[in-house]
Amino acid sequence: MIHIYKKFIHLIIAFIAILTISFPCSAAEYERENPVVRAVRKVSPAVVNINSEYEVRRRANPFSGFRIEPLFDSFFKDFFDPGFEQRYKRTSLGSGVIIDGKRGLILTNAHVLAKSTTITVILNDERKFDAMIIGADPDSDLAVLRISSKNSLPSIEMGDSDDLMIGETIIAIGNPFGFSNTVTTGVISSINRSIRTDNAVYHDFIQLDASINPGNSGGALLNINGELIGINTAIYAKAQGIGFAIPINKAKRIVSDLIQYGEVVQIWLGITVQNLDKRLAQYMKASELKGVVVKEISKGGPGHKAGVLDGDIILSVGSRSTPSIEHYHTAMKNYAKGDDIKIELWRNNKVFTVSTTAAVFPEELARELAFNLLGIKVENLSLIKRFQGQTSAKTGVVISSINRQSYLARIGVKSGDIIQQIDEMVVGSVKDFEKAVVKYRLKNSVVVLLQRGDQSYYITVKL
Repeated sequence: MIHIYKKFIHLIIAFIAILTISFPCSAAEYERENPVVRAVRKVSPAVVNINSEYEVRRRANPFSGFRIEPLFDSFFKDFFDPGFEQRYKRTSLGSGVIIDGKRGLILTNAHVLAKSTTITVILNDERKFDAMIIGADPDSDLAVLRISSKNSLPSIEMGDSDDLMIGETIIAIGNPFGFSNTVTTGVISSINRSIRTDNAVYHDFIQLDASINPGNSGGALLNINGELIGINTAIYAKAQGIGFAIPINKAKRIVSDLIQYGEVVQIWLGITVQNLDKRLAQYMKASELKGVVVKEISKGGPGHKAGVLDGDIILSVGSRSTPSIEHYHTAMKNYAKGDDIKIELWRNNKVFTVSTTAAVFPEELARELAFNLLGIKVENLSLIKRFQGQTSAKTGVVISSINRQSYLARIGVKSGDIIQQIDEMVVGSVKDFEKAVVKYRLKNSVVVLLQRGDQSYYITVKL
């Protein structure tokens, strides 16, 4: 009997022990401070709120509310434009990340700062600073700001976006709709995504399953260790329930150029390529290949020195395949001056690799490039007296000669016309003109502001 009683007591004790293990007495025994909490606590002070103010101009209609016939509507519009233009200010909200606390450097999206006249940066502790733009690159949608502080500011640790895994946990911190330091979590859905918007195509994006809203733009994308692996962007308005971020390794190269030069400096290898279409592939007996054909090679350029020849087919640049011109130029954007580049070539049924060093476009070739692309030569505005027509233009360059077979000549442009702007670059001298031509040489087209006499015209020119 005593033996049975002891056995019963042992069973009760064992049952209580099991209950104690399975059902903790207090919620405090759970591990609440998980890696996400630690990462957010670590990084939040380095994520800032950006308020940018810009001016909007709108023509006011003094007869709004009245029915006006179309014939007179145009007349009143022109008549009242000078005196009835309304000007008012708007504020754009965005996010940014402090990448250098000692120098006060902040990384954000370029579209957050578009047309800004004043920029205010607000830290997590509610300190406010006036900011200045160090450089912005619309092509990558990245910009760098600087704020001045007596003390070193909190900054973020850079990660490696070339080592991402689809499905791994990510953390996004930003200021959607003005709500400061909002945290969302998710996973990486895909990498190397391309996004086509109304104005441009953006490549190599990280795709998330967390949506990125206005205000989130420029905020931090973190891995589970709290390292910066991307800059969130909200350029894709059609996205619902998904988000995109610019990989930090891509941003590093652009940031370096923006800090050093105020703009992104495109590298030059002295290689001009064209797409490998079916007819050309059949002629070259390379129907099964996907690449771009070397159309022209500049003698003495990096590509020529590496042994690249006209007619070679470029299969890849570095680790990226190049099935089209667009892919080739995208691959080149990942390199800076002085970087080593490996190019995989096909020639005479053989595949081999050459190495070269990235350079910048030589200034001495800029005039030749301008004539090849646009068919014109220009001089400083002081030479306008050489031409019969006088102009009220105070800035720009004058076209001194023009190739009659060029597109500009065919649409009526002639010597003596003044070029004042190419895309967003104002042209005040021959040096500005050459700089703009070099900068936009890889684009399909540019918009040129042309002046003749007292009239100005915008012309889209294919390159």
